[in-house]
Amino acid sequence: MARGSKAKYTDRQKRQAQHIEKSAEKRGYSTKRAAQIAWSTVNKQDGGGKKSGSGVGHPVSHEPERRGGRRSHKGPNPRYSKK
Repeated sequence: MARGSKAKYTDRQKRQAQHIEKSAEKRGYSTKRAAQIAWSTVNKQDGGGKKSGSGVGHPVSHEPERRGGRRSHKGPNPRYSKK
């Protein structure tokens, strides 16, 4: 399989990547960078493509989804705030 092929991803994973890509573009990222962010987030959650034979699945981690909100809502960095 060619590198960068999305054939091993489920429809659900592809939909998730599309939604993440749209939100990244809304935040001002280029189309190419938004796609990188989207697929790296999906990979981080699921551990890569899931479409293969019937086997025992792996749990989905939602940590990458939460991490962005935690970073952006913490307030100013104390190292750079005025004293």
